[in-house]
Amino acid sequence: MHILVVNDDGPPSNQSSPYVHSLVHTLQSAGHVVSVVLPHQQRSWIGKAHLIGASVQPTYFRPGTLHQDDGTTHALPRCYSEDEKDHDGDEWVLIDSTPASCVQIGLYHYFQERGPVDLVVSGPNYGRNTTSLFAMSSGTIGGAMEAAACGKRAVALSYAFSSRDHDPVVIAEASGHSVRLIEYLAKNWADGVDLYSVNVPLEPGVSQNKIFYTEMLDNRWKSGSCFQAVDAAVSDRNPDLREHEVRNQGDKSDAQLAEGAPAQRSRIQHKHFQWAPNFSDVYKSVEESQPGNDGWTVKEGMTSVTPLKVNFMHAPGFQGEIKLPDNDEPALHSIVDSDDPYVQSLMEQALRRRLGEARYKAISSLSDLPSTSTPVFQYREYERLDFEHVMFNSSSSLANAYIIRKALIRKHYLSNTVTNWITKHPDSILGKHVKLGFDFELDYAEFLDDALLEAYELRDSLEKNEERPASEKEWWILKPGMSDRGQGIRLFNSEEQLQEIFEEWEVDESDAESGSERPEEEPNDEEDGNGVVTSQLRHFIAQPYIDPPLLLPSSSQRKFHIRTYVLAVGALKVYVFDEMLALFAAKPYCPPWEDEDEVTDLARHLTNTCFQEGGSANKESVRRFWQLDHYVPGLGDDWKGKVFDQICAVTGEVFEAAARGMMIHFQTLPNAFELYGLDFLVDKQGAAWLLEVNAYPDFAQTGEDLKEAVVGRLFEETVDVAVKPFFGVDESAVEGTEHMKLVANIDLGRKF
Repeated sequence: MHILVVNDDGPPSNQSSPYVHSLVHTLQSAGHVVSVVLPHQQRSWIGKAHLIGASVQPTYFRPGTLHQDDGTTHALPRCYSEDEKDHDGDEWVLIDSTPASCVQIGLYHYFQERGPVDLVVSGPNYGRNTTSLFAMSSGTIGGAMEAAACGKRAVALSYAFSSRDHDPVVIAEASGHSVRLIEYLAKNWADGVDLYSVNVPLEPGVSQNKIFYTEMLDNRWKSGSCFQAVDAAVSDRNPDLREHEVRNQGDKSDAQLAEGAPAQRSRIQHKHFQWAPNFSDVYKSVEESQPGNDGWTVKEGMTSVTPLKVNFMHAPGFQGEIKLPDNDEPALHSIVDSDDPYVQSLMEQALRRRLGEARYKAISSLSDLPSTSTPVFQYREYERLDFEHVMFNSSSSLANAYIIRKALIRKHYLSNTVTNWITKHPDSILGKHVKLGFDFELDYAEFLDDALLEAYELRDSLEKNEERPASEKEWWILKPGMSDRGQGIRLFNSEEQLQEIFEEWEVDESDAESGSERPEEEPNDEEDGNGVVTSQLRHFIAQPYIDPPLLLPSSSQRKFHIRTYVLAVGALKVYVFDEMLALFAAKPYCPPWEDEDEVTDLARHLTNTCFQEGGSANKESVRRFWQLDHYVPGLGDDWKGKVFDQICAVTGEVFEAAARGMMIHFQTLPNAFELYGLDFLVDKQGAAWLLEVNAYPDFAQTGEDLKEAVVGRLFEETVDVAVKPFFGVDESAVEGTEHMKLVANIDLGRKF
């Protein structure tokens, strides 16, 4: 549906309009086209009025983060080039008039390119609109009345709050509940009804409570005037402040605040008057009423639906409970489909713990969805992700991987990403934390000379090594560009050694031709007998070998690297998970030049747990970073904090380098996120060096002992930061959490 949203509380504000942004977001997530026209300021108690005698002037509002007052107002609308698509929902219209005027202008003067408006939703009002005393003056109901008078179906929506904490979880539940009810009413619109006044108690569990058709309670002001006399000596109070005090019903009168009375009075005292209704009249009438009216129903914690005519009277003939179809329908459906049982169980557990089983429904296939626009979260192996569904349902479909990201995850592309970024930004932190390497292509060992013509700096280093003593030779580490799990990594310091490495990998031509290189997924070809995937033998990168590494007193002189889990969300926020791992080599470290025979013993130099006995992690090979030695000679007792700060800075920069500098090879989506494993090596001086970026990292290397504390909590934080905000369940974690640190907030301009 194309839905026009208006209200009487103005643009999003935690003080005066805390609900409208959540409702709009939830309507959009449900697949509706939403246009928004609001008063530019608070217009409560104004009914169905229009302000005459002055022209109405619009401004343009760009909403920010849910539940945060960071939206911006602009004098002119955003300009788009002809080839850009309209960004639905990211720019609202504000007018300096009433809710009823918002309806008129929204229906007839804006958004025509989106097609006819199917439904007008006025609200959600900041407070209830039950009983005739509230309804007759309500700007929320007035806006819906205006829509009905224009021949449009309309719903006046109000939230009866009992707390001003503005709990995002409670608001999200109310928004989801309201959207489902609005959809039900739109599909089951009764003859003779012009609009519905809906009152939703803003309480936890409201979506599980009953919904009833109600009549409007007919009540009166019995306590006298709704205005309070104020001594004219007291200046006028701010209207917004008065509205806040009226809601709270706890303010002192301005007369009580006056310094004193004048010594002489005229026969008619000069006074000012301020709006101060006695709400006890309303509450007493509700308490004394019988079941069936709107006030009593909301008081009992249930949602009231009052069918109305445009003459402010409820339409007769409606009573009883409304039962929504599929009343237990969750906020989203989820597909968790991992080849690794370790990952499968932990992600399913994270959804249960952080969403609650009532908020999501596990399915095995997208064909199980009620409709293609039903909110759905896919956590699947890359090759099984339905990216077509993701692309065609951008506001309701969330996936756990970007389609294109080789600028980071392929080693030779990452090298080019960093090199290009440093060339354009010479002062980049990457220059001090990434060893720039040389990439080259090679199909057969006999063509090594030709390949090194391009990597002339590498050739020059190897030639100089021939004249250097063993302890002064420059050592290099060779990595196949698409390898993972440590496959194919070798050390060398001469062209002869490099030649021998490639000759070791020579395969029959028929075998080479049978290998395939998949365009984006991680390679999964069978290993040959030499511990490297044959289809990876084309792209290579040679990097300077980092020495001396940091060796801890408690590690038996074993080398280690840090595995850091990084969450990239949308387009683009980047977070670093503070629970990092230290992965140790199997054998004590010695420099490669001390005994050249040791070069072949990669267990001294490579820290990947795949080289451990049986390929499994254990207490000796995997430790929690923050539990490493407290004090390190030469680095002090704060070395871990400094390393973490370096990792955060480098991570944010390398993702920005890929997102801005290699846009063809790293394309983010607003409805996707991805978990990466970044590996860092700390040298003896305490500098953290980025080694590589891994998509679909091997979470199982964490082992059983640290399963819950590290990966389990990582997945739970991912649900909080990436999944819940996308589906409008809770956006409180979008700026990071205690354990998930936001290190880059890069607006690439890619919206739904």
